[in-house]
Amino acid sequence: MKKFYKFGGATAVSVSLLGSTAFAGSLEDPVIETPATAVYAPVAPVGTDWTGAYGGLNLGYADIDGTGDVDGDDTTYGLHVGYDYDFGKFVLGGEFEYDKTDIDLGGVAEADSVARLKLRGGYDLGRTLVYATAGAARVDTSVGDETGEFIGVGVAYQVTDRFTVGGEVLEHRFDDIGGSGVDADATTFNLRGSFRF
Repeated sequence: MKKFYKFGGATAVSVSLLGSTAFAGSLEDPVIETPATAVYAPVAPVGTDWTGAYGGLNLGYADIDGTGDVDGDDTTYGLHVGYDYDFGKFVLGGEFEYDKTDIDLGGVAEADSVARLKLRGGYDLGRTLVYATAGAARVDTSVGDETGEFIGVGVAYQVTDRFTVGGEVLEHRFDDIGGSGVDADATTFNLRGSFRF
């Protein structure tokens, strides 16, 4: 009889469990919820504007190759001031630059300084500006002064909205310096740091 009660009790528990699972839920159609889709707003790129005045310092190197033995090279240092206007993808500007040096030109003369009046135009790549430049340069030597022309290329990078670093390579041409009959070509390379106003 004990076996019957045990068997009957186990059967009752089993039927009860099966019945409760069979009647779980309701007869209505199940509601299927659509998963939420994340909406991402595109992040606008940080724009840079090259428009404005700037000024800064230069540190560089000059190599002068002149008529005969009039050759020499040495370091240069100076300053620059200018103004750029950003048209969107194209930047146009003007600049005045002065470099001081003390280059011995083969014992014949010494180059003391060079001043440049520049026109520059370049492509706005955001924080980077690549440009070409050309203009007039005036060299001051121990045998006299002379005005010539130069062309070159440069790059500037905006470290912050107000501070840029960059470099330039310029090729100069001077004829008959100070009436001495000495012609000279000069290649300069400048590292530059500028504050924008």
